[in-house]
Amino acid sequence: MAAPAATQQLPPGPPLPAVVQTLLFIFQPRRFIAASHRRYGDLVSFKTRFDPQFVLLFHPRDIKAVFTGPPDALRAGEANALLGPVVGERSVLLLDGKEHIRHRRLMLPPFHGKKLAAHEEVFRAATDRAIDQWPVGEPFALMPWTQSLTLEVIVRAVFGVEDEERAAELRKRIRAMIEPMGNRRGLLLMILSGGRLGSRMETFEKRRAEVDELLYAHIAERRSAGGFEDRDDVFSMLLAARDEDGNGLTDKELRDELVTLLVAGHETTATGLAWAFERLLRTPRVLDRLRESLDAGETDYLDAVVKEALRLRPVIAGVGRKVRGPFELNGRTIPVGTELNPSISIVHRRPDLYPDPEEFRPERFLDSETAPDTYTWIPFGGGVRRCLGASFALMEMREVIRRVLERTDLRPVGDKPEAIARRGITMSPSEGAGVIQARPPLPAA
Repeated sequence: MAAPAATQQLPPGPPLPAVVQTLLFIFQPRRFIAASHRRYGDLVSFKTRFDPQFVLLFHPRDIKAVFTGPPDALRAGEANALLGPVVGERSVLLLDGKEHIRHRRLMLPPFHGKKLAAHEEVFRAATDRAIDQWPVGEPFALMPWTQSLTLEVIVRAVFGVEDEERAAELRKRIRAMIEPMGNRRGLLLMILSGGRLGSRMETFEKRRAEVDELLYAHIAERRSAGGFEDRDDVFSMLLAARDEDGNGLTDKELRDELVTLLVAGHETTATGLAWAFERLLRTPRVLDRLRESLDAGETDYLDAVVKEALRLRPVIAGVGRKVRGPFELNGRTIPVGTELNPSISIVHRRPDLYPDPEEFRPERFLDSETAPDTYTWIPFGGGVRRCLGASFALMEMREVIRRVLERTDLRPVGDKPEAIARRGITMSPSEGAGVIQARPPLPAA
């Protein structure tokens, strides 16, 4: 007997009006999504003011189907359209098809292998500068410091800006440009205005133009000076990159990709670091074992700590693909126009995948036979759209944590774990990872 034909319909989901679901996603996302998962199963349909038809995926089977699905039918670029006003239309995040493949191939080499090792000193120096400014014996939030640290790393290691005056001015203008995305009110205005930021659009465009002024001047100077083949910063490698036809990135493409690397690697890595310290300092068993392993010259446990922090406290809640061609998912033919979003936060907490999922247990990543795979650990997305800077971010987190533990003795503020709070597009510690430095830091060596 022939198998029944797949039905073209959306999975079930909450019948609430779109405006109510919008507010729930902004103000109570974890509770709303978890309750919907329990009630409706591993595929749930939602509708909001910023996306009238999308489905959240909660099972690795379906996530694999999406991550390995045909890119002509599943468009990640269209799903990221909300970021267009910031990153630009030639960003790898917004491109699909052959253009996406071209940009990805040009951008991938700087983020792998020996190229990454060249940035270790930048990570270390930025961390030392942050540590030297921390108060001693007084509570302070780590999050603002991790934000400054990761922004400095991007300006130095990615943009390749060496002049301190220009670097300081670029950091200042970047902070002003991305501020609207860094709070709930700004996010709400962006969503409800369809990415136009409402009455704040004029201010945003002015700030974006101020950043662009510096970036285009930087591009022109570096093109004129040449010699970028001998430099280690990502920008120089992008200037030198050529596709199979011998063509490089245009000035507009370079600008958009530099801003993309900023948006993708600044706030996200800063938040991941803040969460890693928040969890680490509140789990003495893990902290003690990590110190012992680092003293012994081992790195496996440090890597596991970083990965477990990103599992338990993923920085973003999900990733998306817009259906633009026939696509079957778990017996259903998904209607064209639907956005499919693997839910990172729910998959990372499935008890059938992660026993005692709320425990901070890096040992999960040490056993090669039981360690999470590419469809159960997805903080950087997956498939051909996996974050280009994943290796860079993981290395940066490892080096910052190592350096902080070498020089400082941090203690958490208060006895209770910090709640998860939405900060723009990221899920951050509610108190910014509050800590106290118990003693003056050891001198930088």
